[in-house]
Amino acid sequence: MSGSKGWHKAVSESLNRAMNLQVEIEKHSGFCGGVIRAISRAEQFLEEFPGRRLYSLGDIVHNEAELRRLGEKGLVTIDKEGLMNIPEPTSKTLLIRAHGEPPQTYSLAKRFGLTVIDCTCPVVLKLQKSIREAYEQIKQAGGQIIIFGKIGHAEVLGLLGQVDGDAVVIENMPMLLSALESGSIKTDRPLEIFSQTTKSPVEYSEICGVLSEALRHFNSSDGEPAEPRLVSPVEPSGQALRQAQRPQRTEAFDGKVVYGQASLTVHNTICSQVASRHEELAEFALRHDVIVFVSGASSSNGKVLFDLCRSRNPRTYHISEPSELELGWFSDSDKVGVCGATSTPGWLLEQVAESIIRL
Repeated sequence: MSGSKGWHKAVSESLNRAMNLQVEIEKHSGFCGGVIRAISRAEQFLEEFPGRRLYSLGDIVHNEAELRRLGEKGLVTIDKEGLMNIPEPTSKTLLIRAHGEPPQTYSLAKRFGLTVIDCTCPVVLKLQKSIREAYEQIKQAGGQIIIFGKIGHAEVLGLLGQVDGDAVVIENMPMLLSALESGSIKTDRPLEIFSQTTKSPVEYSEICGVLSEALRHFNSSDGEPAEPRLVSPVEPSGQALRQAQRPQRTEAFDGKVVYGQASLTVHNTICSQVASRHEELAEFALRHDVIVFVSGASSSNGKVLFDLCRSRNPRTYHISEPSELELGWFSDSDKVGVCGATSTPGWLLEQVAESIIRL
């Protein structure tokens, strides 16, 4: 990535003459592997074919500053309607971003004769394959697929496309409880749950724990809750059962538990890079006086990670651009931590750190 070399050094400390501030960029912040791959392929195309436009179906990354930079090189962001109105499509190239797309998108691109550069993240591709295979099996048993993710998010739409839209999407705990109360989640049949790859592992664990307890409760006999029977654990059975019964765990167990006629299969599909970022950022937020979190306004991952930082450090502030920094956030001798989402470019984190130093 142009302009990003060197940003990843573990500590970027400088002394602010006015307030004696120490500024550190969190060493793991910046683009995830899937975004790096997509942007690299976009830049490669634009460099090989100067003057040609590359069409991205949706924002290649949820960061306005990076989108402007790539737009200046020739990347054009379009939506599904724009896809159907590309002039002379047989001579045009379409980029599928890391979030992935439903099968219908590929069919549409083929019908219009577009050349496709598929940058779907390998982690997302694996999830799409898993949920498609699970759906083919569970629909024969009258079961349900549940997706823990943001309604309308590109990755979630891609997952829904793998199951013909036949899944219940849960964004948070209140939505889960409402779905259980209304009966839209059926507790008398097999259930399989998957998570959007960028969701909070702690929240996913809580969702899976409550869902497990709900099945246990609704499948009781003689007033006694059904005892779970572990069928296919990835971990030792005792540990997996304890995880199934402990919503406070930071990771969801991976396996299948049977409650009478019902069952719950949990697929631990959160990206390992995203999961590790939660632990790293929690520690980073605790050891700094002030946290400046940098991400685009539309970044789902950014919102999750910002909330995590703020839960550990109340002096956490969100910005999208260096110009949004405020002098009043800082006090003399503060240790300032700068971090961001998996969609935040390293060069932008460097700009923010330098701007804090110049305050």
